Amino acid sequence: MENTNPNSGWCKLATDFIHRHFLVILICAYVLAAVLPEFGLWLRHIEFTQIRWPDGSTVKVTLSVLMLSFLLFNAGLGIRARELTGLWKHPAPIISGFLANMAVPMLLVLALRGLMQLWHNSDELQNLLVGLAMIISMPIAGSSTAWSQNANGNLTLSLGLVFLSTALSPLTTPLVLHVFGYMTTGDYSADLHELASQGTNAFMLFTVVIPSVLGIVVHFILGEKRTDVVKPYLKLANFIVLLLLNYSNAATSLPQAFGKPDLDFLVFIYGTTILVCVAAFALAGYSQGG
Repeated sequence: MENTNPNSGWCKLATDFIHRHFLVILICAYVLAAVLPEFGLWLRHIEFTQIRWPDGSTVKVTLSVLMLSFLLFNAGLGIRARELTGLWKHPAPIISGFLANMAVPMLLVLALRGLMQLWHNSDELQNLLVGLAMIISMPIAGSSTAWSQNANGNLTLSLGLVFLSTALSPLTTPLVLHVFGYMTTGDYSADLHELASQGTNAFMLFTVVIPSVLGIVVHFILGEKRTDVVKPYLKLANFIVLLLLNYSNAATSLPQAFGKPDLDFLVFIYGTTILVCVAAFALAGYSQGG
């Protein structure tokens, strides 16, 4: 349904502009993080309070956590509950997407382990494996729902994948970390095995489950018409929050990468990352018949 709110005109113009030029704006955000990281680091250090859960674990309520929670709330607000439940009646897309996100990268790294061992710097190889372990072991990022929403993709499938990977993370995260712990050596291996024994359930509950469910509930309370009125503003906020998150996260690493570049290591990282991503996307595309 077309939004007839006259005050949403400026919002639509701004949103359309960012949508058309998002890739360029995103690259500019990364460049800004590399040369002017101070503001991004300041954003990351804004902390409001801490929440202690019954199991004794704590979650720091930082600005970054709130921004991530907002993206999940926005995703929940943008879908209908019946669409999410209907997804389980045809589980092939969500299962193949989940496997493409976790199993394929892990199996690919295992298959290429012998070839990767030929890399001239053992310490760089260990760092790369640890980095891959952290990425593959984590549930699908909550911010992926914002990417899907902003690209007019299948938001229901995106949020469903986040939910599924989060629900299974108590099993899959330790599994992946232990597998990579056996592939690495020395302190790298010990750290991965130790990390596998530490839970992140409280953080996932606070940043993924609660805001997503809250968004779905608010959608139900407001109804379709009133939800459609606020959607243009929320989509613009989505863009802004996503850019801020990328900028602040990049501010922690890009200054070092640009300040002391290790070109061959960067090529090694980019090559491996591209290969893993291509394999995962290829499987997901093949499973969807295209």
